[in-house]
Amino acid sequence: MNPWILAARPRTLGAAIIPVLAGGALAISASAFDLPVFVLILACAVLIQIATNFFNDALDHAKGADTAARLGPTRVTSAGLLPPRRVMTGAFLTLALAALLALPLVLRGGGIILLIGILSLLFAYAYTGGPYPLAYLGLGEIFVVLFFGVIAVAGTFYLNALTFSAAAILAGLQIGLHSSVLLAVNNLRDLETDRAAKKKTLAARFGLNFARRENAALVTAPFLLGLAWLPLGYLWAFLLPFMTLPLAWRLARACLAATPDRSVNQLLAQAAALHAAFGLLLALAFLLP
Repeated sequence: MNPWILAARPRTLGAAIIPVLAGGALAISASAFDLPVFVLILACAVLIQIATNFFNDALDHAKGADTAARLGPTRVTSAGLLPPRRVMTGAFLTLALAALLALPLVLRGGGIILLIGILSLLFAYAYTGGPYPLAYLGLGEIFVVLFFGVIAVAGTFYLNALTFSAAAILAGLQIGLHSSVLLAVNNLRDLETDRAAKKKTLAARFGLNFARRENAALVTAPFLLGLAWLPLGYLWAFLLPFMTLPLAWRLARACLAATPDRSVNQLLAQAAALHAAFGLLLALAFLLP
């Protein structure tokens, strides 16, 4: 595989795409959908995700978090496929393209979208880089729930409808929690190597039993939040995502018995499938009468 494609981590891009699809579907249900705006949002979200992955690849290698002992997928910098400087340059160029495409969105959405855009660009780097990298302080899960959940869904809806929506915030919380499972599973797998690199994820800080329970809680919480759709009048949004409950149940049980080794990569694939299925069914629910 081309090393740049490998560095972009295509399997992670669903974390950027799914919340935008849900926000767009909610805008359609409100008769406020704008296709050019939606396409720009989707492009910016994917580019920021790719830039974040580039930064993570280069900076984790520099900090010693990615070594030959790594249990997860190949990282291009640590594997010597691309030099760190080139990966960092690619990250900044990708962010610059995202910023350029975001200009019409800022003109449409105003100050709040400008603030969200600046924070998104900043945290793409600050997730792994800077003096206080979020991933090294145990703040990764919170970052993912906010930026790949609440802000992505609510921001997409706002840019289409130019108004805020409680439904968009609820959908964002559900999708963001499942997106954070992808990170939490990674952190469980890399618990020992992260500790060695002084990467203080929640799993590294509080240990294996905490990491197991954290993953199980993140998997199940969106289903409990789904009860809130009923008073909002979204029956399908309550019902359809429950079709993924068997997958979630198996994943939660597996997380409670997981150990930090390569077998956790199978749980990562299951977590990605759950995130995609749950999010797409939720988006479909908004399109039903």
